[in-house]
Amino acid sequence: MKIEYDENIAYFKYLDKSEKWYTYDKKANKIYDKDNLGNESWYKYDKNNERIEITKQEFKQIERRKVLFNNKRINRFSLMDI
Repeated sequence: MKIEYDENIAYFKYLDKSEKWYTYDKKANKIYDKDNLGNESWYKYDKNNERIEITKQEFKQIERRKVLFNNKRINRFSLMDI
């Protein structure tokens, strides 16, 4: 097995030639995984830190909100697009 990782992404290549990628958030929670067959999953966590599988669209909305709310120069038209 081959393993590579950086700050928030881990890559695994297994002896059977399968491959998997995992992405983690700042709290080391898995938020995304993908394999070489094209299977993908996105996750969020509830207030009890329980993992919940979500859609790609929901994940994009969460990530966009993080960017918008961390940006100090938000205008009301940007918020209407969420």
